Amino acid sequence: MPLTLASAGKTMRIYRIIGKDDVKRHLADLGFVEGVELSVVNELGGNLILNVKGTRIAVDKKMASRILVN
Repeated sequence: MPLTLASAGKTMRIYRIIGKDDVKRHLADLGFVEGVELSVVNELGGNLILNVKGTRIAVDKKMASRILVN
């Protein structure tokens, strides 16, 4: 399921990143790699506030739709 459909407060695990290599590299630099646990903290103005590896990161819905979680 894409991260955009995830509920706030639930912990999930990334199982796939879709997109071109430069998008995957950018997300990896931010800590979004396969196998990492994350949670949605909040959704504000179309952006998702995420907790990844103890750090809060905001991503837009377009970028969040490329992160598949289970």
